[in-house]
Amino acid sequence: MKAVRYFGHKDVRVVNDLEKPVPKGDEVLLKIGGAGVCHSDLHIIDEGTVGNLTFTLGHENAGWIEAVGDTVKDYKKGDAVLVYGPWGCGHCKPCQQSKENYCDHQSELGYGGGLGLNGGMAEYMLVPSSRLLVPIFDLDPVIAAPLTDAALTPYSAIKRSLPKLMPDEYVVVIGVGGLGHVAIQILRETSGAAIIACDVTEEKLAFAKELGATYTVNSKDADAAEQILKITGLKKAKVILDFVGATPTIELGTKVVGMDGDLTIVGLGGGYYQYSMNGLPFGVTMTNPYWGSRTELMEVVGLARQKKIHIEIEKFNLEQANEVYDRMRNGQIKGRAVLVP
Repeated sequence: MKAVRYFGHKDVRVVNDLEKPVPKGDEVLLKIGGAGVCHSDLHIIDEGTVGNLTFTLGHENAGWIEAVGDTVKDYKKGDAVLVYGPWGCGHCKPCQQSKENYCDHQSELGYGGGLGLNGGMAEYMLVPSSRLLVPIFDLDPVIAAPLTDAALTPYSAIKRSLPKLMPDEYVVVIGVGGLGHVAIQILRETSGAAIIACDVTEEKLAFAKELGATYTVNSKDADAAEQILKITGLKKAKVILDFVGATPTIELGTKVVGMDGDLTIVGLGGGYYQYSMNGLPFGVTMTNPYWGSRTELMEVVGLARQKKIHIEIEKFNLEQANEVYDRMRNGQIKGRAVLVP
């Protein structure tokens, strides 16, 4: 079996000699249709955030069921499914609430397939439990694979702020990349707030306009905050969604968020914020959400099936994995890259 394997810091290789897994119990073997490539992979590869583990990369996975263990119910060979990315214990309170992304035992278990455990950048993927599958019905697995993170993560972040996203408010999206370009579409379909998109290239700002952003601001401009405040007026923006998470973008968010607003930092850019009593308007909530729940992934599938969101993808084969990672490092991927076995 062919797979893209992580062997340690900056060591990613495509191998051809892995044994095809055989499912048992509640396990499910998936024939991979597509595996999304995420910036989180770069944190693993370039920074060694998972230590000395060796595993198959890929945490955005979709395909067709190839075989099931002897206790699996309600799934059969040929069913098209997504793999829910964060794998919890399945038994604690958050897991019982479908929030395995916040499992009480996460520190003991790892984060999921492609994030310390074997993922889906391979011809086949062994999923440890059928509870981690979400049917996609008539969606193409190649196109649907990034829904599991590139759509689920912004959807969950937006959903927690929806009561504040009224038609008389503003929401700022910082970073129009793999997650940010989907966030704009989700906001367009689920909220009434005016969308202000920020990025550092005119190409991505034009892309944001195509997707439904009302205003665009180049975030590398020295007066980016002043440009945003000229749009929002005195009240500032009610919600900031930072899909970069670097210190400059966090600082930009603190300057333009309004009272009782939400400053949501989704990106893993390694930034920091030095808290002070007068540093933020009163009532502001600063959060760093992680992924989303399995039931929210079902809702995301609904949005995709209704054609309310579309993930811009570029297709590559498994042998091109390192080339794709290099292109990501250089900001040369529009939307989301998907590896197709």
